[in-house]
Amino acid sequence: MDNFQKDIDERANLALSNKFELLLFRLGSSPDGEKAELFGINVFKLREIVPMPTITKAAGMQSPLLGMANIREQIIPVIDLAAVAGCTPSTGLNLLLVTEYARSTQAFAVESVDNIVRLDWNQVHTAESGISSRNITSIACLESDGQSNNLAMVLDVEQILYDIMPSVRDAAPQEVARRAFKIKPGASVIVAEDSKVARTMLEQGLKTMGLPVIMHNTGLEAWEKIKRIAHEAQAAGQPISERIGLVLTDLEMPEMDGFTLTRNIKREEYLKKIPVVIHSSLSGSANEEHVRKVGADGYVAKFEINELAAAIQAALDKAAATMA
Repeated sequence: MDNFQKDIDERANLALSNKFELLLFRLGSSPDGEKAELFGINVFKLREIVPMPTITKAAGMQSPLLGMANIREQIIPVIDLAAVAGCTPSTGLNLLLVTEYARSTQAFAVESVDNIVRLDWNQVHTAESGISSRNITSIACLESDGQSNNLAMVLDVEQILYDIMPSVRDAAPQEVARRAFKIKPGASVIVAEDSKVARTMLEQGLKTMGLPVIMHNTGLEAWEKIKRIAHEAQAAGQPISERIGLVLTDLEMPEMDGFTLTRNIKREEYLKKIPVVIHSSLSGSANEEHVRKVGADGYVAKFEINELAAAIQAALDKAAATMA
């Protein structure tokens, strides 16, 4: 038991050093008939791996939903991940990856699992400019030198669930309670989020709240933007609060994760009073503890618009009180 807990703690602490663990798996041959591509998912999203159980298919349920499975007395939906990716398994769908994603639990059916690799987030690069699939968010280079062709495609779980699960689509921004956000005129909210669908939902939600936003695909992009704004504000003799009202960041992102972005902000004297809210599908007490360690001002699980608005308001009120 002690070794098991030690393994959990070690894995959780990777997040404080811009590292993570990726589960590698295969779905079968690609549509062009080439060899089976390698895919990956963050281990933090994974609850367990189980052999394919009996699947019960409800009337009217269509691919890529396979049906429902009873996993440890919990009835959860099963998604045919090979069908989502357009792959053809040569030996069938043999395993379920049971995942906990923000407010939902679901299982992804895959052909086989390879192994777990430990990577630095700078080995992961955004795929939006080079990969046409809407379900791939980034490409992981599995060799630390960055020169190898040994690559894995990291799935955009948020996009997949949004496309397939009505309950996720229903969480899209609609109504939000009116709030008086304490943000200075001319200041913007800097957002870092690598999932396309999550970025769209966040942008719509923040605009509904009346907050001006500047969107970024990665933590590194957001950090470079923050440094440029800080340089301009310092040159003009302005406090950073005149330019940046809040930073809202995901945790899992190519090149630089949300913990590293937050830590970079909080260790700079000129920037450290910027309120930072972490908005992530990686829920759980371990991540909440890391949020405190890196100095973030709030943490909220994706995606409920009024909970997000409340977390933003609390962070802005806290920042206003410290400056008073």
